Amino acid sequence: MSVLAASRSAAQPTRPRILVVDDEPEIRSFVSRALVDAGYAIDFACAGDSALRKALAGSYQLVILDLVMDDADGRDVLAQLRQERPQQAVLVLSCMSDVPTKVECLNLGASDYLTKPFSLAELLARVGVQLRRTSQSHEIIRAGHLVLDLGRLQADAGVGPVPLTRLEFLLLRELIEHAGQSVSKDELLATVWGIDFDPGSNVVDVCVRRLRSKLGFDLIKTVRGAGYQLAA
Repeated sequence: MSVLAASRSAAQPTRPRILVVDDEPEIRSFVSRALVDAGYAIDFACAGDSALRKALAGSYQLVILDLVMDDADGRDVLAQLRQERPQQAVLVLSCMSDVPTKVECLNLGASDYLTKPFSLAELLARVGVQLRRTSQSHEIIRAGHLVLDLGRLQADAGVGPVPLTRLEFLLLRELIEHAGQSVSKDELLATVWGIDFDPGSNVVDVCVRRLRSKLGFDLIKTVRGAGYQLAA
């Protein structure tokens, strides 16, 4: 191989690696062909134990996870994976479309949730979003004395880094990006949870309370009739 050819080979970017976990061969084949055509490197798992073993042993930018498998509940796999690797991005792809299951998975740390049947174009778009977030995971966001570490899912309000759940992290990032402005509950539900909720849902209030208990009760202000705002 010539020096020029070797140089070109070395300069080629590494393809993002994705682990596809599904016990339906047709789904695995359909999804994997589309991802390979889109330029991704793909591995497979068709059971919960092998999925967890591969995910923990490998280095994947994204795990696409089914919930219904013969040997395991995908939610258990998700919980254990997120416990072992808090930074692992996981896109749940499931036939379970009820809101409680979606909320449970997001609370367990899923990065996104897509129901079957699904549009291939939407799946590829969501995969792209997750991979862009992963590539930006080294970034630090600052707002006054508050520091948000995108890679470690940590926040420091001046007394040292505090680990956050993914939902706490996403909510806090949304408030930081709108520093000086109030953000309504409806906006937070749409951008952080990405699901249509009952207007009476209190998931935003619960998440805000957890952030206040971790980072200080003066960090987030309640703006009556308008939502929440990051304190100056």
